[in-house]
Amino acid sequence: MGKRTVHVSDFSGKVVQSAAEVVRIVVLDHPDLVAGPVRLEAEPSEVESIDDAALDVAVVEIHDGQAGEAPRRVVLTASEFDALATDVPMAQLLRTAERVRPAKASRERVDYATLEHAGKPHRGRVTEEEAQVVRDHLDEVNKRLADDGLRQIDPADPEQATRYGFPTA
Repeated sequence: MGKRTVHVSDFSGKVVQSAAEVVRIVVLDHPDLVAGPVRLEAEPSEVESIDDAALDVAVVEIHDGQAGEAPRRVVLTASEFDALATDVPMAQLLRTAERVRPAKASRERVDYATLEHAGKPHRGRVTEEEAQVVRDHLDEVNKRLADDGLRQIDPADPEQATRYGFPTA
């Protein structure tokens, strides 16, 4: 028995005929986006107008010195931002301004032996502690994985049964 993957446009619900034609769009920021970036798939014809609709914008952070306050991020048109520079043109101001280095992202180690992360796909080996959490809470783990759009754990799958310590037939 073989498997067949069918790609469906998230925008229109139409079946995309060829996997090579699938266009992936990562939404980084949107007013309705609550849990971080998401990936959508579409047909090429459905996203042709994105480049034409793109705006020239400036994304700025305002650090106004309020103790304990996080900076405010503001998006405005590039022309509105450029108009703020009255002494020299904004292009010149940006070329000569002090460079800011992005803060290094701290890579926290994920503890896969917790109910919050157990069963998530990862490259490391599955510890006995993670396997125990998966076995003891399989329904909860699979619900979380499904909600996150990840593959679920099937104890009948020989590879997964071995990985998580389920009895094999």
